Amino acid sequence: MRKSIGYNTAQCVKATVLSLCLIMGLTSGLAQADEIDDFLRAEMLDRKIPGLQLAVVKNGKIVKTASYGLANIQDAVPVDDNTVFSINSITKAFTGVAVMQLVEQGKLEVSAKISKYLPNLPADWHNVTVKQLLTHTSGLPDIMNSNNAQLISSEGANASWELVKKRPLDFKANTQFRYNQTNYLLIGKIIDNVSGQNFIDYITQNQLRRASMGRTEEAGFSNLKDVIMHSARRYTYYYGSGEISNIKAADFPAFLRTTAGMSSTATEIATWIIALQNGELLKKPSSIDTLWTPAVLTNGKTKGFNKLLNGYALGWPVVERPEYSAVAAAGGDRAAFFVYPEDDLSIVVLTNLMGGLPSHFIDEIAGFYIPQMKAKNGFGLPPAIKVLWKKLESQGYTKAVQLAKELQQIQQLTFEEDALNSWGYKLIGQKQQQKALEIFKLNTHLYPLSANTYDSLAETYWLLGDTHKAVELYKKVLELKPDNKHATEQLKKLIKS
Repeated sequence: MRKSIGYNTAQCVKATVLSLCLIMGLTSGLAQADEIDDFLRAEMLDRKIPGLQLAVVKNGKIVKTASYGLANIQDAVPVDDNTVFSINSITKAFTGVAVMQLVEQGKLEVSAKISKYLPNLPADWHNVTVKQLLTHTSGLPDIMNSNNAQLISSEGANASWELVKKRPLDFKANTQFRYNQTNYLLIGKIIDNVSGQNFIDYITQNQLRRASMGRTEEAGFSNLKDVIMHSARRYTYYYGSGEISNIKAADFPAFLRTTAGMSSTATEIATWIIALQNGELLKKPSSIDTLWTPAVLTNGKTKGFNKLLNGYALGWPVVERPEYSAVAAAGGDRAAFFVYPEDDLSIVVLTNLMGGLPSHFIDEIAGFYIPQMKAKNGFGLPPAIKVLWKKLESQGYTKAVQLAKELQQIQQLTFEEDALNSWGYKLIGQKQQQKALEIFKLNTHLYPLSANTYDSLAETYWLLGDTHKAVELYKKVLELKPDNKHATEQLKKLIKS
């Protein structure tokens, strides 16, 4: 069932009234709304996301699509099912599929050294493998400056390419994970050489057309600069003023089209996921297994962007965990999709806000289809914490210290400081500040010499409006850690108020 939830356009032109626009626009025309719509409206309001698209795939079929909010704040243009969104590094997932298609054709080996396909590279690069490029474990120097997302030479693409080839390796291959656009530049060159087509033509012919992705094909691969008809404008709060702003125009050179630049709709990405899982893009199940298997470093561990996206496969971040593991793709801090292979479920969320971070709430959407995945049901908590959670849910969070002591004695459980702290902030995210308060109190009890536990407790009192208690606890933070800048700044603000 598709829903397009529009805005009262007369009130939504100015970015300064974005929150009001969200409230007005997302509460109109909702007679048919369901719980997912309610959840996403709340997330958009909380995260100040102007526009969003959703598509859900269950058991090989699209079971829900929806469009919310504004594609263009300036002109009050609502998001609809044909609006295309920038997907940035989600492009890498398409690149990974392209590599495995060429593997199935016998033209490429992921275990091969890249010198087999690109012999004219610097000697230090020759032993790097195709897989190490795809998984960001190569150790090659980056052609992009991570501080400003610009090429390393102000003289342009060719000068940057010549410069990066002269730089030393950052680390020995397969010893670290480090996100790096040089890796996918080289993957693009390899695809060009072994397929006999340039990357864009190859992807268009072998993926976009097979999956009937007409809007994606129309949008092309250079959306960061080009004007794309019927597309969502890109916004951010990251710039210094803190106000919503248009993202500055940027353009990756042609040799980085493998890493970013695509635009699509949530529905078309959903059809692509279905085509991939149905064998329309890759013929062998083993190819998908290879595609979705994360790199294992020499220390025996996987590594990714963060605790959630904790591994990286062939262009796909991986969510490895005991329950409901997933493979994912994320781009520009504003677009993401998760595929839950064991549960035959996929969730696609595209937004037009850099900083919208849909990867942070896609699991909760999945919880509407798999109730055990709801945060309120304890999903995502470490085993020891989950035991404590069950006790507190039945007996009350005010007994946190008492019950934790009992579990430590009877079941020999250990409650780690970071795990308790993360749980507390999850509860805050669920608008359960009183429960979070008790968890942070427990953490100060268990770890009385940790400045961080008191800092979290102080912040929670502040959120609850108890300034006096917050001030007292921030002072405690500074007793334990006098150079804590956050506590110092918070004290200045609270004392002034």
